[in-house]
Amino acid sequence: MRRRDFIKGISVWTALPRAARAQPREQKRRVAVLMGGLFSNDTSGQAEAAALEAGLTELGWKVGGNIELEYRWPGAELDQVSIAANEIVAMRPDLVVSRSTPTTAIMMNRGLPIVFVLVTDPLFSLLKEAAPAVSRVSLLFNPETAPFAENYRRSAEAAAPTLGTTVVAAPCGNATQIGSAFDVRAHEGSGGIIGIPDTFIVEHRDLIIELAARHRLPAVYGIRDFVPSGGLLAYSADFVAIFHRAAGYVDQVLRGVRPGELPVQAPDKFTLSINLKAAGAIGLSLPPNLIARADEVIE
Repeated sequence: MRRRDFIKGISVWTALPRAARAQPREQKRRVAVLMGGLFSNDTSGQAEAAALEAGLTELGWKVGGNIELEYRWPGAELDQVSIAANEIVAMRPDLVVSRSTPTTAIMMNRGLPIVFVLVTDPLFSLLKEAAPAVSRVSLLFNPETAPFAENYRRSAEAAAPTLGTTVVAAPCGNATQIGSAFDVRAHEGSGGIIGIPDTFIVEHRDLIIELAARHRLPAVYGIRDFVPSGGLLAYSADFVAIFHRAAGYVDQVLRGVRPGELPVQAPDKFTLSINLKAAGAIGLSLPPNLIARADEVIE
C-alpha cells in the first residue's frame, strides 16, 4: 500500500492578496478552530485539540496569553457547520484551523486564511487483500458531507479491474439509505463495503458496524475508531499527530509567512487496525501477513 495515497494532512488556503508582515509572538493573536464532524465531548477531538495546543506551546505560544483559541464544535450536520462558520467570520480571527473536507469547503472564500487538516484522498486495495473473494464493493458516503467522494470513486474504479472487482457508489443521506445499501450488497453476494472518512459515516458508525456484522460483509474504514467499536479493518492517519504538526503552520502564518509558500503535507504516521473478533464473527480468516503488518490487533 502507498500510504501517501490515503490522506493529505495539512495545508493552507488564503483568499487574501498578501500575508501580513511578520509579527512577534509578544503580540496577542486570535485563532478560530472549527472542529468539523465532532462535538465538544468527543474524546478523540479533545485529544486533537490538546495536540494542537501542545505544538503551539512548543513553538513559544501561550494559550490564553499571547494566543487565544476560539473553538467551535458543530458536529457533522452541514447547517450547524455553516452557523459556526458564520460566527467565525463575524469574529474576524487572524487565522482559522479547519477540520475535515466539508468544513473547509464551507469556510473557503470567506476572506480568512485557513490551515486545513484531515482532507482526504482515496485508498482501495486493503479490503481486497483482507477478503480476496470480494468481487463487488460498495463505496459508502454522503454526497453532502463528502464532496471528495468522487475522487474516491474514480480512484477505486481505476484500480478495480486489476483487483478483479467492481465498484458501486452507494450515496446515502440517512439511516434508512445506509440500510438499503447494505441490503443490496448482501443480496448480490461476494460483496464488501468501504466507509470513507466522511463525517456522516462517523456519525452513523455504530449502525454501519452492526449492519456489516448482520450481513456478514467485510468492511474497511478510513478512521481507526471503527475497529475498537467492532469494525473489521481501518487504515487511518494519526489525527493527533496531524494536529500537532498543524501548529507549525499556524505559527508560520501568524508570523507572516505567505500561505501560498506552504505546501500540502502528507501524514507521516498511519495506523493499520484489525479486529480479529469481528473477522471471526463473519467467518473471515485474514492473511497472516496482513495481521503481521497491523499496528493494532484486537482479539
